[in-house]
Amino acid sequence: MRKTAIVAAAVGLLLAAGAVEAKTLKLQASSRSGDWAHRFMTDDWAKRVETMTGGSLKVEVLATRAVVPHRETIDAVANGILDGDLNAVSYFSGRDPAFAILGDLIAAYDMPDQVQTFCMHGGGKEILQKLYDKYAGGKVHVVGCGPYAKEALVSKVQINGVDDLQGVKIRSPEGLAAEVFKRAGASPVSLPFSEVYTALEKGIVDAADASAYVNNAASGMHKVATHPLYPGIHSMAVLQFIVNKDVWNKLTDAERAILEVWYVAAYTSMRREADLQDRDLVAKDREEGRLTITDWPQEERDRFRELAVAAWEDYGGKSDLAKEALAAHVSYMKRIGLLD
Repeated sequence: MRKTAIVAAAVGLLLAAGAVEAKTLKLQASSRSGDWAHRFMTDDWAKRVETMTGGSLKVEVLATRAVVPHRETIDAVANGILDGDLNAVSYFSGRDPAFAILGDLIAAYDMPDQVQTFCMHGGGKEILQKLYDKYAGGKVHVVGCGPYAKEALVSKVQINGVDDLQGVKIRSPEGLAAEVFKRAGASPVSLPFSEVYTALEKGIVDAADASAYVNNAASGMHKVATHPLYPGIHSMAVLQFIVNKDVWNKLTDAERAILEVWYVAAYTSMRREADLQDRDLVAKDREEGRLTITDWPQEERDRFRELAVAAWEDYGGKSDLAKEALAAHVSYMKRIGLLD
């Protein structure tokens, strides 16, 4: 009995030691608490890391601005205030135009899967790493990047085509997205996603580059903006997964591999689920007639894309890394048949 007690105590000490050594990565996302996308991660996928690593590693996904403002996460990651982020790349466009080109090449792609493939296999992730080597002092490791949806556009006014954008006050991330809307005659306003609902409600903006249809619905956007555009005309906002390099280097090879696989699996699952939920909600809203849902004709989408291409080219000439990022996009789009 004494021997059994000693063994039990030893096992208890080992388990306790393991619990102490378990690492929790605190990641700040671009989504608000309660948003569909945020709940998708926190209610399910964030918990899987602990299971996959046998309890040696945990992930806590924090809402936007939980620790620092949305445009300061990369500094917080580099300085160890955050272990990492799952933030929107375009938020950092003010630091280098390459962030805008990698963060959302407006009106370029047909499907989110194409952009995710560009990020992970077409050179996007490597150029993003170059940006962080330059602007974060080599203290940030890029795990991956990609969108989870082709975003709908929420609007309080009817927007049937390019001409209807004239004079519309539209929330848009700074950088390339704002430039494209400006060229279409709209008046872009830079706001974080967390402030979009209030800005629409108070009339600060008439429309908003916000998120997937399901996310917009979960956030209550359609209560105040009853003229959404679906499918979206413009944006597939790229989210990144970055980790403080010292934190990354201290992980085991197995933990690093698990995080890489977990990231791709989580966001692939999110893309597929968001698409299905979008379709279901749009069908329901159309049947109920509560919203006026607009689908632009192809000729209007083509007009908008022509404006976007000119903006791509201008942004591509603003820095060496922006030029490299645009060249990578163009090469990949030609490879998959989107450009001649």
